[in-house]
Amino acid sequence: MNAADLDALDPLREYRSRFYTDDADPVVSYLDGNSLGRPTTASIERVSTFMTQAWGGRLIRGWDEEWFELPITLGDTLGRVALGAAPGQTVIGDSTTVLLYKIARGAAALRPGRAEIVLDRDNFPTDRYVVESIASELGLTLVWIDSDRRSGVRTADIADVVTERTAFVLLSHVAYRSGFLADASAAARVAHDVGALVVLDLSHSVGSVPLRLDEWGVDLAVGCTYKYLNGGPGSPAFAYVRAEHLPEFRQPVWGWMGRADAFAMEQGYVPAEGVRRVISGTPPVLGMIAMQDTLAMIGEVGMDAIRAKSVALTEYALELVRSDLVPLGVEIASPENADERGGHVTLDHPDFREVTARLWKRGVIPDFRAPSGIRLGLSPLSTSFEEVRIGVLAIAEELRR
Repeated sequence: MNAADLDALDPLREYRSRFYTDDADPVVSYLDGNSLGRPTTASIERVSTFMTQAWGGRLIRGWDEEWFELPITLGDTLGRVALGAAPGQTVIGDSTTVLLYKIARGAAALRPGRAEIVLDRDNFPTDRYVVESIASELGLTLVWIDSDRRSGVRTADIADVVTERTAFVLLSHVAYRSGFLADASAAARVAHDVGALVVLDLSHSVGSVPLRLDEWGVDLAVGCTYKYLNGGPGSPAFAYVRAEHLPEFRQPVWGWMGRADAFAMEQGYVPAEGVRRVISGTPPVLGMIAMQDTLAMIGEVGMDAIRAKSVALTEYALELVRSDLVPLGVEIASPENADERGGHVTLDHPDFREVTARLWKRGVIPDFRAPSGIRLGLSPLSTSFEEVRIGVLAIAEELRR
């Protein structure tokens, strides 16, 4: 079936019109939604209204009326529509790096006396660096999994290395490079069998892959909001702490807004009840505004429908890649089984660094990942099949140059 027919039959096709496009500098194929999502037209209006009415009109009163609770109320919305998390376990605030540090440090503290952290060498660099810093800080040992860069960490890989010495396993649910979709439920079972915890990075799965954190037994998680949630550049990340861990959870960055009775300004730090204890300082309210419209759309559509569109997009992309790019020496560097793949597809070719730069000049926007990969990040709510067709054919044209 051709791209026009697929777009006509797409049950989510009307949602594409809700995203802003710049007619003065048109992008004909945006294939980088797994790095930075498009803004919605509603979020542009929402941010403008916030500036004039909420901030400009309510001024300091906004804290009492909404803003102080926004990290938790918006976290509950995110938990309900996209994480499979009951209320009171998710909070918005800080960057992914800062929240990962808080969550991973807290995970280590929940397992005192355990000396090892398990992670993989192909995890996103920040994940590795943060955990390396924690291991150095606490005198812990890192146990590395050497996973296949074109697939990812499988349950057997985790089972081979976890022991009664493991404090926690850090795992990206969808691998940033290959798009491999890990079995989070199985990973949690394997970790729990030896008394360890599992910490998930959800940055490349939230808003693209259905998540059931409560059901899967995930202990703690973090993720960003500027990819499939369209929160905008640098929009704040989120953290999830399973309810059973909250009473004992301690994170290392103590701040006044995470203290019990924050406005009492009392001597000494006492963590707030519940997930508020993850918060440190004043939350980035303006940064939380744009994602609200995407969360509303996810609530309307449901993650199962979004996943179905995501699979259809990546399957179509791979069909074109096999016919038009593989004969030109391109290698598929992602799982070809949809059940093992998230929302993006990675392709390898030695010329892709130069090809990517030329594609950008013609309004075709994938992203490059060293040493030789192009990622096609296909955001289900905003990406059309026609964009995928244009993008893959443009790659073929540039390779023939």
